[in-house]
Amino acid sequence: MSAERALPMLVCAAVLAAWETLVRWAEIPPYILPAPSLIATTLITDWGTLSGSLWVTLRITALALALAVGIGVALAILFAQWRWLERSFFPFAVVLQVTPIIAIAPLLLVYLEPGTAVLVCAFLVAYFPILANTALGLASADHNLRDLFDLYRATRWQQMRLLRLPAALPYFLGGLRIAGGLALIGAIAAEIAAGTAGRGAGLAYRIVEAGYRLNIPRMFAALFLISIAGIAIYLALEAVSRLALRRWHDSTRERGA
Repeated sequence: MSAERALPMLVCAAVLAAWETLVRWAEIPPYILPAPSLIATTLITDWGTLSGSLWVTLRITALALALAVGIGVALAILFAQWRWLERSFFPFAVVLQVTPIIAIAPLLLVYLEPGTAVLVCAFLVAYFPILANTALGLASADHNLRDLFDLYRATRWQQMRLLRLPAALPYFLGGLRIAGGLALIGAIAAEIAAGTAGRGAGLAYRIVEAGYRLNIPRMFAALFLISIAGIAIYLALEAVSRLALRRWHDSTRERGA
């Protein structure tokens, strides 16, 4: 492992050591600030509860991201094919994006089951980066190549499949990396608003529950799992992006992918 890659791990270890030392030296009660060792112990002892909630949150995030990809890409293609459709409906997409999801979630809970409402909220947060980036990529195809396709009398769908979709791939993958984190954020925010308990309770509910019970170590353990889930999602999507773009796109070639 190179020194450049090891540096973040060393900094993280130093921060955790300083945190542990501060808590022990100042004798801070665990209900105010638990030590990292206590958080790790709580993560192990409460794993049965936290792992189930982690699975619920990850499942909602994955479903929301899949819906965002399918609907976002489909809308971007339709908007690129018919400009009047984009002018008519793109403002509605912007309105849904700029409206805080924490304000939409209680309204959705009136009409939908809690689990469905959480899924819809996560989707509403995640779809816009995919829609906007893909639409931008479709519009960014080389105009000289587009003229060449017109010269050879290619149909609009042939031009879309052979030219504009490949040109939009880097933009789509950039939006996908953003949408992955946003889907997790949307799921967490919606879970807090829904406040459902039982088998369908995600990590956000465990955080709220732990706060009510002053079980601060469990709260930090749940936060840790959310952070790890977000990092894992980003790294997985980054790997997908590198595999899709390697050897032909400058964004990955310059990084030595």
